Amino acid sequence: MNRKYSPEMRERALRMLAEARPEHPNLMSAVRHVAGLLGMSPETLRLWQRRYEVDAGVKPGVTSDAAAEIKRLQKEVAELRKANEILKAASVFFAKGARPPLDEMIRFIDEHRDRFGVELICRVLGPAVQGFVTSRGYRAATSRTPSARSLRDDLLVPEVARLHAENYGVYGRRKMHALMRRQGWDVGRDQTERLMRLAGVRGVKKSKRVYTTKSDPAAVLPRDLVQRRFTADGPRRLWVCDVTYVATWAGFAFVAFVTDVYSRRIVGWNVAATLKAEILPMQALDMAAWDAGGDLSGLTHHSDHGSNYMAMVYTDRILELGAVPSTGTVGDSYDNAMAEAVNNLYKTELIRQRGPWRTVEQVELATLEYVWWWNHQRLHGELDMRTPIEAEAAYYADLESAQQSPAGQRNR
Repeated sequence: MNRKYSPEMRERALRMLAEARPEHPNLMSAVRHVAGLLGMSPETLRLWQRRYEVDAGVKPGVTSDAAAEIKRLQKEVAELRKANEILKAASVFFAKGARPPLDEMIRFIDEHRDRFGVELICRVLGPAVQGFVTSRGYRAATSRTPSARSLRDDLLVPEVARLHAENYGVYGRRKMHALMRRQGWDVGRDQTERLMRLAGVRGVKKSKRVYTTKSDPAAVLPRDLVQRRFTADGPRRLWVCDVTYVATWAGFAFVAFVTDVYSRRIVGWNVAATLKAEILPMQALDMAAWDAGGDLSGLTHHSDHGSNYMAMVYTDRILELGAVPSTGTVGDSYDNAMAEAVNNLYKTELIRQRGPWRTVEQVELATLEYVWWWNHQRLHGELDMRTPIEAEAAYYADLESAQQSPAGQRNR
């Protein structure tokens, strides 16, 4: 059984050993004799004697003072390493400048207390994070009955995480706030932002645009009938079209979209391994025309100067369907800005989020699912946080109501 001896006991034992040594043939004989008289282990007394001789300079070794200093420095280095790890974790967890909400500070401590300890975390972050809670404040906060806001957060944070994931993980504060309101939750925009931080989700950022237009200088180009005015007074008045690409392990997948300017609905799309006009954009146009009943009379079809859109087989198809072709000026991407924006959102919200992509077929299936989400579930700021389907439904409902009114019946 280990016992802790006092310094006085150690000094007494060493003094008795010094007095007994001349009476014994060797040191160990004297150690056993004195240790037996004192009721202690001979090994303990031998180690005390060894330490005494080192401290006195009789034998080589690390003195007690040096050993204590080394131990102190090792402890200090270990604490500095822990403090550095705490600061690294906090730099990711907390925004700079503003005082973090109490519940976020509590959550940070709860996540790291087993590794660093509450006192060390609070002592390190006190000077580094404005208004960081003390260890006493932490214990007081965690021992209190949960507040109404804390209980509400426990309910809403998982809901925010679920809805964010269901919408490709791309919504920022504005759209998440609108979505939460649509789901029946009475939350403010700032509260939504706080809940998103607690849930560890954030909106996706758009990347720089990459333009894929390759014009044919010898082609006769249609006039620009849009003049950058991307507005329409109803569905099937103005469509914008463009092509983008996706890199896959099997080569490039080219994607063509046809978008209705009024509702932002993607009315036609196609994914192919080629840019040929009769394959890539033509099939997207045919899909859009089929959805419109095959008659595009009164519709303006606007595109850029890509050789696939300016090909005779494609422009003839536009005229055959009854639409009027339109194209912007040469070398000016803003003349097809809405179509470029659709491509950019597609690359940001789907392609860069879900990649890498293996095959063209994989991109095609993912694009099918994305287009459905874009049309039926995605909230569009340009549509007052409605979906394209809702915007078109509202238009036709208003049109039908106007036709059934007495004034509308007289006009007919």
